Amino acid sequence: MKRMRVKTLVKVVIPLILVGQVAAKARPKVVYGADDRVAAELTDNNLYALLSNSTAAMIENKYFVTSTQQDQQQQQQEEDDELFSTIKGPTLAESMNVCKEQKYANKINVGNCSGFLVGPKTLVTAGHCVPSQFQCDGSKWVFDYRFDKITEDGSVKILKSNVYSCKKIINQKLSHLSKNDFAIIELDREVEGREPLKFRTEGKIQEGTELVVIGHPSGLPSIIADNASVRKNDNDFYFVTNLDTFGGNSGSAVFDATTGVVEGILVRGEKDYEFNKEKKCFEVKECEDDACRGEDVTRITVIPELAPGMTPDEPELPEFEFDFPFPLPGFDFDQYGPYGDIIDPLLARKK
Repeated sequence: MKRMRVKTLVKVVIPLILVGQVAAKARPKVVYGADDRVAAELTDNNLYALLSNSTAAMIENKYFVTSTQQDQQQQQQEEDDELFSTIKGPTLAESMNVCKEQKYANKINVGNCSGFLVGPKTLVTAGHCVPSQFQCDGSKWVFDYRFDKITEDGSVKILKSNVYSCKKIINQKLSHLSKNDFAIIELDREVEGREPLKFRTEGKIQEGTELVVIGHPSGLPSIIADNASVRKNDNDFYFVTNLDTFGGNSGSAVFDATTGVVEGILVRGEKDYEFNKEKKCFEVKECEDDACRGEDVTRITVIPELAPGMTPDEPELPEFEFDFPFPLPGFDFDQYGPYGDIIDPLLARKK
């Protein structure tokens, strides 16, 4: 007798709240063509130098040395403590096992993400950098985190007036469906001596437009990377570039290299480094300008607070069809139904 094959079809609509956080850890970035990274203080482009003043690094509180931890035997040290914050942490080689001959391998890399000023005390970064107020509270936003601020012992001294805290997250998006990824936050006070950046408020960037990015690749002090362009421009929420960016660049401002207008926020890209088996350390991954996956940049116009009426509609949640060749033993489909209730056992299993 031929055995009958029982087929049970279950359509499950997975809520966005379940899948939305899948994108929380965005993929890192890479170098395309020549390595165009230059320390911000060494650029010979006056426009880039001016723009860099309004960019900041997100640095966890644990890297800030308190006054009780510092040597206060000398009066000068005590006076410095009143004016400066000291930041101490590992180098790129120490924290990520990057080969010592690689560019910037011996430099401190405590930056977690990047951000940029769009209002007197309003800052934009990537959504995955501050998924909650808890993460926002756990870090400071530091302007002038630069290579020329590194002291002889490898630490960084920053004027306390250039260190800010996160007061609140004004808006934050991190979507698995659209890949929308941005956050806009309010700092604890107005930023002194720095102008908010100009940004696009309508329309969209053109394919082939030359770009520059300013931020903190791999957590390093401020770096500028130009000689890049828009590679793909057909998505409503982001465009694709060949910028030389890395993890830590997330949240970096991406500018039109000619006008200095912010076009977007660096959020995702190719992997940073490749392991060298002979050296037993990591080297920068290199791609041709038109190769590899490219670097994704959230359009600045998706932020409703900055460009009212320009935010695209989020795609509708698709239906996922699971085709089971036989009934699942012990699973009561009548109880769970085809929609949200079926998620409960899936969530329980995931925990």
